[in-house]
Amino acid sequence: MSSRPKILCLAGSLRKDSLNKKLVKAAMATAQEAGADCTFIDLKDYPMPIYDGDIEAESGIPENGKKLKKLLKEHQALLIASPEYNSSISAALKNFIDWTSRPEPGEKSLECYTGKVAGIMACSPGALGGLRGLVTLRSILGNINVIVVPEQIAVSQANEAFTEDGKLKEEKHQKAVANVGKRVAGLTKSILESELVAKS
Repeated sequence: MSSRPKILCLAGSLRKDSLNKKLVKAAMATAQEAGADCTFIDLKDYPMPIYDGDIEAESGIPENGKKLKKLLKEHQALLIASPEYNSSISAALKNFIDWTSRPEPGEKSLECYTGKVAGIMACSPGALGGLRGLVTLRSILGNINVIVVPEQIAVSQANEAFTEDGKLKEEKHQKAVANVGKRVAGLTKSILESELVAKS
């Protein structure tokens, strides 16, 4: 077991040129600078039906759901950029959480989430930057036993916030994103080190 954190990074948007994908990649870079190993995934690469208990009962968790669960188990932390859809989170992000939170035979309840550290962020062309959706996301993650760091960022007027190569233009946004990425990396590292000491 290593004390080097492994962080799974994703956005709740399926759009190819998603602003939230740019945002989570910016946070990912700062977490890597802080010593974490980061993996970016695009939810568009893992299509699944909307969660349906009948589907689960008849055929179990979809193959892509199993792949995502495996990725979650291989990482100790999450960085999530969440677009705001009608004052809440996207259906794609909610569906990701719904399927991956379902236990398979032999698994503990919420095995993919319990004890994980998460940093959340959002950006939007609107004035609030997706802030209302973060309230929902923080609540959902907290209720499935995820440790959500207090630091977060919501970038307003996000269609003008990035350079052509995907970097944030404003220093205040760069610092806020760095605070999230470094905090998740640092807290996860501390937890892993404590676990190593406990096992030694």
